[in-house]
Amino acid sequence: MGSSVPTPTRSDQASAWTMLLAFTAVFAMSQAFRTLPAIVAPPLVSEFGLTPGQLGVFAGAFHFAFGGLQFVMGVGMDMFGPRRTVLWVFPLAIAGALIAAAAPGYGALLIGQVLIGTGCAPAFVACTLFIATRFEPARFASMSGAILGLGSVGLLVTGTPLAWLIEASSWRAAFIALAAASALAWLAVWRIVKDPPGAGAGARMSLGTALRGYGELFRLPHTWGIVALGLVTYASFMALRGLWLGPLLVDRHGFSLVASGHVALAVSVVGMLGPPLFGRIDPGTGTRRRWLVGYSLLIALGFFVMAATHNPGVDVGLAVVMSLVSGYMVLQYADVKSAYPAAMTGRAMAIFTMAMFLGVALVQWLTGRVASVAAARGAEPYAWILASIGLMLVAGALAFRWLPAPGRPGERA
Repeated sequence: MGSSVPTPTRSDQASAWTMLLAFTAVFAMSQAFRTLPAIVAPPLVSEFGLTPGQLGVFAGAFHFAFGGLQFVMGVGMDMFGPRRTVLWVFPLAIAGALIAAAAPGYGALLIGQVLIGTGCAPAFVACTLFIATRFEPARFASMSGAILGLGSVGLLVTGTPLAWLIEASSWRAAFIALAAASALAWLAVWRIVKDPPGAGAGARMSLGTALRGYGELFRLPHTWGIVALGLVTYASFMALRGLWLGPLLVDRHGFSLVASGHVALAVSVVGMLGPPLFGRIDPGTGTRRRWLVGYSLLIALGFFVMAATHNPGVDVGLAVVMSLVSGYMVLQYADVKSAYPAAMTGRAMAIFTMAMFLGVALVQWLTGRVASVAAARGAEPYAWILASIGLMLVAGALAFRWLPAPGRPGERA
């Protein structure tokens, strides 16, 4: 998909920003849904008696659906554009939230999560593709960071506000509230976003041609290093903020649900600052990949420290600090954009997003299994969970460092 960007007028820029904010509203709801398990986990355990392994599968179901469908979403955006793809697919998230809200048991919860993940699948790729095709290339990193920060409003919702709602009503009310907000976001895209002139011409592309484009990407050796790191970076943050933060604070330190919601809110507020910060200080192609390795190892160290200590101040403090530093992950989008020709941008973003969210599903499932093994052995599960996340980050960073980088086949990061 090409990304030739004509020189925009001031009116064009204002219109593009308004449309981008509508897409960002959908992305914000995706962020809220993906972090909801951290705040509904305690009441779900209480009502349905879920095991740590089942919690991991419940949280991971969203990301398996979300990540597994990125190929399909990339093809859809190549053929029909981001607007129509979002309008056709996002209603499934609303339906999934309502099914989860009415769930009589664990099976219906999983069905709801899969539908929510499917509906949210085009959310962020739509934003990045819109930026790549409607704004100047030099602004890609900073604007992607800004959108990641704005989209993190969804994380704020799954902190104190939904914790209060759950305590006042039930966990089912949280799903209903997010379904209603998602309907408003869908309406914003429908009313505000307009297709550019010539949109829909891509529909003449055959499915076989679109799929062959993915094959070309996987034949490039540097794709594998990008995928290896993509599997673990965002997954590390989401395993903590999106699943284990609430249970860790409640079980390990005796926090109430609302108190753990306050911590989740603080983590989310600080996390909003990281992507815009790192987007603005992007060091460029010469240094960016070394930053990605270094900050990944730094975050891994934070997980190892949390695993080794049982101090509430350390756990809360490191969760907040790591949330800020995790903003470095926005540099991965700039790395992907610079690693491929413009015609491959849409599919490259889809592959990277697929790796990120399949990684989230994989890490949440694996940490659930780790927690179950630890519990069976009578060990404190959170030390095992945190250490395993740190080890996966180290493995991903080393793979990214030693696999070929863009450019010469033998070039390293």
